[in-house]
Amino acid sequence: MLVAKNLTKTYAVDHRTITVLDSVSLSVATGEFIVIAGSSGSGKTTLLTLLSGLDRPTGGEIWIDGREISTAGEDDLAPMRNRTIGFVFQSFHLVPAMTALENIMFPAELMKLHDAEARAHKLLDTVGLSARADNLPSQLSGGEKQRVALCRAMINRPKLLFADEPTGNLDSRNGQIVLDQLLSLKEAHTVTLVLVTHNPEIAAAADRVYTLSDGRLDHQADASETAA
Repeated sequence: MLVAKNLTKTYAVDHRTITVLDSVSLSVATGEFIVIAGSSGSGKTTLLTLLSGLDRPTGGEIWIDGREISTAGEDDLAPMRNRTIGFVFQSFHLVPAMTALENIMFPAELMKLHDAEARAHKLLDTVGLSARADNLPSQLSGGEKQRVALCRAMINRPKLLFADEPTGNLDSRNGQIVLDQLLSLKEAHTVTLVLVTHNPEIAAAADRVYTLSDGRLDHQADASETAA
């Protein structure tokens, strides 16, 4: 489902070249759950933005579902991201003036799906928020906002879901609720999940864990190693 080959990302700062990612390669099978771990500043979020097509690498290749995207133009990338990829961010990114239901429906409406509202109601029911459909984000708790964001990410039934510290702004109880529902939706829809976290408990639930250090991939572990 996802292959990265020798990804490099550099920036020019004051006549110097800063290397954020250095020859990173990885592969993710269809339906697999992988975690990208590492300390702050290791390059985790940069790697996620490259893998998802939100940013371009300086060098290397990215393949999603058999298609090379690292050189694709924005006109090709935008519909692919909306159709094939879902995103869950640490900071929710809900539209303040839209209700929970409207936030979830928005990507489906961009795709002109006739059943957008029915899909959104079903997802809200799945995560236990049917009673919150007409609430604005300001009327929701942090955990509820992230569950709405999760529903929004799933509305177009993506093949590949990227999550950047999805429980980072939540307390342990709400974080566990969001994680459980994320994994439940992943299984129900056979979604491939790539998740960035520094939380070892979340990493222990993954099929494999890639660890970044100073922009290099320095370790890969399967679930048994992580649990140990």
